[in-house]
Amino acid sequence: MNIFDYYHSSLLTGLKEFEKKGAIKIPEKTNSISVEVPPDKFDADISTNVCMVLSGINKSKPKDIYENYVSKLLSKDDNLENFEIVNPGFVNLKFKKKFWNSFLEKIVQLKEYGSNKNEKTRKYLVEFVSANPTGPLHVGHCRGAVFGDVLSNLLKFNNHNVTKEYYINDHGNQITNFTHSVFYRILELKHKKKFPDDENLYPGEYIKEIAQNIISNSKIDKFDELEPIFEELQKLCIENSLLIIKSNLKKIGIVHDNFVSEKSIIGNKEVEKALKKLKEQNLVFEGKIEAPQGEKKKISETRNQLLFRSTEFGDDKDRALKKGDDSWTYFAGDLAYHNNKISRNFDILINILGADHAGYIKRISSVVDALSKSKQKIECKVTQLVKLIKDNKPFKMSKRKGDYITLEDLINEVGKDAARFIMLSRVSDVELEFDFEKVKLKSKDNPLYYVQYSYARICSIFSNSKTPINNDYKNLDKNFEFNDEEIKIIRKLSEWPKCIETSINKLEPHRLTTYLYQLASIFHSYWNMGRDSEDFRFLDKDKKIDTNKAVLLNCILLVIKNGMEIIGVDTPENM
Repeated sequence: MNIFDYYHSSLLTGLKEFEKKGAIKIPEKTNSISVEVPPDKFDADISTNVCMVLSGINKSKPKDIYENYVSKLLSKDDNLENFEIVNPGFVNLKFKKKFWNSFLEKIVQLKEYGSNKNEKTRKYLVEFVSANPTGPLHVGHCRGAVFGDVLSNLLKFNNHNVTKEYYINDHGNQITNFTHSVFYRILELKHKKKFPDDENLYPGEYIKEIAQNIISNSKIDKFDELEPIFEELQKLCIENSLLIIKSNLKKIGIVHDNFVSEKSIIGNKEVEKALKKLKEQNLVFEGKIEAPQGEKKKISETRNQLLFRSTEFGDDKDRALKKGDDSWTYFAGDLAYHNNKISRNFDILINILGADHAGYIKRISSVVDALSKSKQKIECKVTQLVKLIKDNKPFKMSKRKGDYITLEDLINEVGKDAARFIMLSRVSDVELEFDFEKVKLKSKDNPLYYVQYSYARICSIFSNSKTPINNDYKNLDKNFEFNDEEIKIIRKLSEWPKCIETSINKLEPHRLTTYLYQLASIFHSYWNMGRDSEDFRFLDKDKKIDTNKAVLLNCILLVIKNGMEIIGVDTPENM
């Protein structure tokens, strides 16, 4: 039961009756009318801006809209204890205490409380991680990985069809350098040749492991020269790297549905197919653009290039499709890949990008707009850097130098649950601080522990009272009155569907961890009150629990369980 949606719909239904009589005008699009959680300073349960929205189109003061129409509708609602308009025109509503009894009775029966069964089911393609297949994933990849996976879970919870995809960047200079790195490690292992001191190579210890695995398991019998075996060796390097990446992802609870190869996209002439579509719209041309900032000194004059007219779709400059050696640019591969995505008929495409790819958003959006003729929607979300704190000091990492913390290292040190929960603890477009010591604390400073502990505490109540969890409650006392502190908890429970809705609409799954921490905080606060007063204890002297309070606790368990499952972490019953 979503009380926010219910009152949004109820108010509009009533106002439309006034509109039929010619008394009031309602805007054609009603998205601007909202029903939200009121600020803490007001003693209210929900709040709406309906009077402010209608004041403009009706050229009336919000107070007049309230007195003539909104207050008349609300006065007929038996669930309301009171309602009032406050400056600059918000209407605050407070429910009768008995309303919360029926509310809890309804949600305790909903195993997927919070999911919107009325929302149209859509097909989503969520592309995330997509790290170069040149070795293990590191902590920098972890944030985007968790973000993409939890967002996918969130969409599935709301009954959408979701495909999770990984784009393998297995074409280009970085793969060539990676192959050379493995080859030189093979020479080191087989012939004791020194590994070259070259900043373009990958010197990490994992390269030795890949090299040894290829020596032991491949059909290549001679490694004296690179050129004759280059193609086969490169294929083996990518395969071995992907095995490591998939293993890393599995340890943090992530399994992709699809892996799409950039090399296959280019090999199947999909770049040419995409360009043909753009040429038919006169969106590809020969022209000149300035060289990238770092290359200006190397290029004496700007050359003619094959360009895509991305400026026609809001990009800041047209984009090159071919390099000086006539090979495809990285952008050309992206263009073909997104054309491939469009051909698979998803309703919405979502790209989760790392901080270093924020500049790609405009050009990718331009490509999708052009190739789909503005029929396809794409959303891009950027996950900012993770700042590692170890021993109270920043910990820096470098993939090329090989002194970085891998995702596997992180899981081994703090566990899957902590890694997932903390990576989701802040909005994605700001830097996240990950303190290795704090995530191990057993206190409210560790948000994962605090939420899990609230779940375990509630389970202990049922265990001590010998009452089953999730019992089939049918004999609720309709006249039972929850106290004000308990109603604070119930109000928070009522916000859960709103949290799900907003998290999906804004593509901000961090709202789940924030909500769960707030719910846990309210519950723990109530629990601590019970230490000083029997009025705030869930069990009586005989260790019995009132049926209505048992329903309240079951509803808390239900919401925490659903939320933690979406995030992908456990809810232990004992801690």
